[in-house]
Amino acid sequence: MNKTGITVALAGNPNSGKTTIFNALTGARQHVGNYPGVTVERKEGLARLGEAELKIVDLPGTYSLTAYSEEELLARNYLIDNRPDVVVNIVDASNLERNLYLSVQLMELGLPLVIVFNMSDMARSRGYSFDIGKLSRLLGARIVETVGHRGEGTDAILRAALEAASEGPSHAQRPVSYGREIEDELAQIVAVMRADGSADSRYDERWMALKLLESDRDLLSRSNSPGMRAQLERSAKQIESLTGDSPETAIASARYGFIAGACQECVRSTIEQRVSFSDRIDSLVTSRLLGIPLFLGMMYLVFQLTFTLGDPFMGFIEELFAWLGGAVDSLWAEGSQSALRSLLVDGVIGGVGGVLVFLPNILLLFLAIAVLEDSGYMARVAFIMDRLMNKMGLHGKSFIPMLIGFGCSVPAIMATRTLENRRDRLATMLVSPLMSCGARLPIYALIIPAFFPHSLHGTMLWVIYIIGILLAVLSAKLLRSTILRGESVPFVMELPPYRMPTPRGILIHMWERGWLYLRKAGTVILGISIILWAMTSYPVLPQERVAQFEQLRVELAGAGLEGAELAGSLASVDNLEAEAAIAHSVTGRLGHFIEPLLRPMGFDWKIGTAMLGAFAAKEVFVAQMGIVYSVGEADEESESLRDKLRAAYSPLVGFCIMLFCLISTPCMATIAVTRRESNSWGWALFQLFGLTALAWVVTVAVYQIGSLLGIGTI
Repeated sequence: MNKTGITVALAGNPNSGKTTIFNALTGARQHVGNYPGVTVERKEGLARLGEAELKIVDLPGTYSLTAYSEEELLARNYLIDNRPDVVVNIVDASNLERNLYLSVQLMELGLPLVIVFNMSDMARSRGYSFDIGKLSRLLGARIVETVGHRGEGTDAILRAALEAASEGPSHAQRPVSYGREIEDELAQIVAVMRADGSADSRYDERWMALKLLESDRDLLSRSNSPGMRAQLERSAKQIESLTGDSPETAIASARYGFIAGACQECVRSTIEQRVSFSDRIDSLVTSRLLGIPLFLGMMYLVFQLTFTLGDPFMGFIEELFAWLGGAVDSLWAEGSQSALRSLLVDGVIGGVGGVLVFLPNILLLFLAIAVLEDSGYMARVAFIMDRLMNKMGLHGKSFIPMLIGFGCSVPAIMATRTLENRRDRLATMLVSPLMSCGARLPIYALIIPAFFPHSLHGTMLWVIYIIGILLAVLSAKLLRSTILRGESVPFVMELPPYRMPTPRGILIHMWERGWLYLRKAGTVILGISIILWAMTSYPVLPQERVAQFEQLRVELAGAGLEGAELAGSLASVDNLEAEAAIAHSVTGRLGHFIEPLLRPMGFDWKIGTAMLGAFAAKEVFVAQMGIVYSVGEADEESESLRDKLRAAYSPLVGFCIMLFCLISTPCMATIAVTRRESNSWGWALFQLFGLTALAWVVTVAVYQIGSLLGIGTI
């Protein structure tokens, strides 16, 4: 075989150290994408050993090759359709019997196989020793011992892969005999396959018969002839009558029996009873009393890292783009109007800055998540939260992205990549914007003091956050019972041993997420920013209207006003002109157009215009309201803007503004990232319009009921 064109597929259970091995083998020579049409990551890289170059493909982590989940189906289909030259199966040597179940299924595929006993140092510390030569003969595969997080054994993996690939499939064995009862039925199923032509040339016949007996949904859909259905029913009844178990249970028992026998022959425990370091920590972190408080404390530290340490870097990026915008703006004469200048400063630089300002948060967030995942703690989080999240129809790991959503929806949606099941991933990313993100705080900080007494400020803020949480819970439950309904994927509550994350692995995880954000979401957001700029800039005010405002400025200059009084008056004229420009623009006209839809919520076109502007970023709502109400330099602390809002609207309308901003259209960054993570504009638009429709229904109900009862209408 040509040693320069070998493809190696890495397979293994989640938490077996497969990603660590992949990073150690490929280093920086790797790239990450998605499998076509799905959101599951596809990682490929190159490794060298002497003159040989090997293509390494990191398959999704899976516990078996029975197609329960999207990940298992993708891993299996890759092995069958692409026929890699060798499969390298990464197993956790300290949990050998459980990990070898996948190894047995890989052997049955008939591909050259290398088994890697990773974390062998941890296995030895637990008192295990292996007769590698004997176990290799029993399993029919080369075995390599490694310590992945220290990079030990990577060259040995490559050497074993080259040797196995050069020998070809003949080296692989089918080591499991399922007993006469099952073997006879397998032969009958193979005979029916051949007779009715349902055999698939890509699959080994015996392997396909096994999977049909195990009720593999993917293969059953392809082998659905009446003769095959009848044979499978007969075989199932026969096996159950002879063994007392269903075919799936009987086959699994035979595999585990083979594994147990092999381990009995080749694995020795030098210490009979031992409470491991992991067990002692788990007695605290998974306890009913301390588990959730400890987790909340851990997530508080993550928030501190992500949003407190990230603030100086965000400030630096904001200042950098403000300087860049000023530098570009200075290329034109002061006071001159130019569409190109506005496009560059407000559209391009403003749009790119709006994307890059999130980058420190994303990098720090995924740094923290990588540490928690690689250390083994994230699996404990799933364990302690799974029962609660299951009541919502979600996975235990969904709690992490939803919690992160209180800081920012963008990294929250990106954090759904920790979820293995596509339905859980989609449901979580769709409801994550209901967690009240930090960008909404300026809106609350403006509205609450404007309409509610100081004694109710904390209460109103608490109420709006609780409403978001309750709506997220109800929405997730509705999604999982309707459009995202389906059988729950079997969840193996695995608690891997704690281990020290490697700096290299953490940095790779952090950077690849940051790069994906810049490369994919950034281009989409930039395009949307330019569209929004055009909508708020065109059509421009007619020249006669501009001349009227210029005349006002001339009159003010000659009215004898001086200093701050003159500056304030001129600023008011500027804001009046800006308000008129927005009303005349596409955005302003849309605000007037949608006003009939806004009236049932108690809103007018001015609020509607600010809502449209907030699509760029939620906090833009405050600045937009300042423009339409002619308040210069408006922010959440602006008393003059609060006074104007208080004069124009009731407390009930103020509460409805907060409610609608909480539920409705996520910002464009959120929509872009949802599209990126779901790999579908359909889901992104469903989130956009679905949340907006929900916001309208809830806000209309609150306003109409409140108006009938006379609550907060004065």
